[in-house]
Amino acid sequence: MSKKITMQQIADHVGVSKFAVSKALSGKSGVSPDTREKIVLTATQLGYFSQKRQRPITMRTHMNKPTSSSRNTIIVLIPNVRDQTRQSSFWGRVIDGIVTGIEEHQLGMMIVTEHITENFTQLINPDAVLGLIGVGLISNQLLLEVRNQGIPFVLVDHEDSLIPSDVLFMNNYECVRRSTNYLLGNGHRNLQFVGNIRYSRSFYDRWLGYRSMLEEQHVELKQIPELLDFEGDNRSEMTEKLDVILRKLHQNNQLPTSFVCANDSIAICVMTVLMRLGINVPEQCSVSGFDNIEDASLSKPSLSTVHVNKEALGQRAVETLLWRIEHPSGPKEKILLAGELILRESTANRL
Repeated sequence: MSKKITMQQIADHVGVSKFAVSKALSGKSGVSPDTREKIVLTATQLGYFSQKRQRPITMRTHMNKPTSSSRNTIIVLIPNVRDQTRQSSFWGRVIDGIVTGIEEHQLGMMIVTEHITENFTQLINPDAVLGLIGVGLISNQLLLEVRNQGIPFVLVDHEDSLIPSDVLFMNNYECVRRSTNYLLGNGHRNLQFVGNIRYSRSFYDRWLGYRSMLEEQHVELKQIPELLDFEGDNRSEMTEKLDVILRKLHQNNQLPTSFVCANDSIAICVMTVLMRLGINVPEQCSVSGFDNIEDASLSKPSLSTVHVNKEALGQRAVETLLWRIEHPSGPKEKILLAGELILRESTANRL
C-alpha cells in the first residue's frame, strides 16, 4: 500500500510552510497565485489528489424516494464572465440540457452564476449536495474548495490540468480539421485562424486542429500573432480590436482569402469589420465559425460553422456525474462529442 502524501511533504518540496500549503489546497486566499500554482503542481506530482476523498452518498433508487436527509441537489456552476452566462445562446442551451437531465432523474438543482471562493461553503449545504457540474471556465481555487468538500464534480468545456476530474468537450480538434480541410479543398491556401488561444482549452484545441490540417496538406502556416491574442468581453469590444488588426492587413495587402474563427461570435465580428473595409464575403474572403449559435443563421451572409448539440452536451454531463457518484473509484473520463459541419453563405470556392 502506498504511503499517504501529507501537506508537510508538499511544503518541504516547495519550500513553504505547511500553513501556506493548507490555504492553497483548500482554495483560500492569502497565498500568491505563483505560490499556489507551485503548491498545486507539486501536490499533483506527488499524488496528493489521487488519494481518495470520499463521503457516504445517499442516492435515490427507482424503487424508493429519498428521505429528507438524502443528498438530492446538483449545483450547476457557471461563471458570469464574458459570454459565459445563463442568457448566452451557447451556454444557455447547455444549461437547458442539464436542466432536462436533472428533471428526468427528479433531482433538485441550484445554479450559481459567479465565482465564489471564500463564501462557497457558506452558500451551500454540502450535506445536501449530490454533485456539481461546472460549465465553462472555473477557477482552480474554486475547484480545490469543491474537491475538499468531497463533492463529486464534472466539468463541461473546461479542464484543469492539476485537478483530475471527468470532463466533457466537443471534439474541437477534429471538427476544426474538417472545416479547415473543406476550405483547403475549395482552393484556399492563404488562411488565418482567429481567436485568443489562451482564452479556453476549446479555443486552443481548435487552433491545434487548424494547424495540423495545414501541415497535413503541406500548406505553409503564416499566422498573424495578433489574431491569436486579442481580447474583448463582448462583440463590440472584439470588433474594435479586430478592426485595428484587419485594417492594417488590408492596407498592407495582407488579407487572407479565408478566416477560420474559434467561435461564431468572433466570426460575426470578423465579417462586420470586412464589411466596413468594403471586402465582400464570401466573394473576396470566406469566413467560418464554430458552435452554430442562433445568430449564425441570421447573419448576413449566413455563417458556415460547426454545429454543437449544446443540449446533448448538458444532458451527457448529468449522466456522467451520476455515473461518477455511483462509481467513485472508476477512472476519470474525457468525453468528446462529435459536431457537424454546416455550410452556408459565408464560404465559397477560391477561384
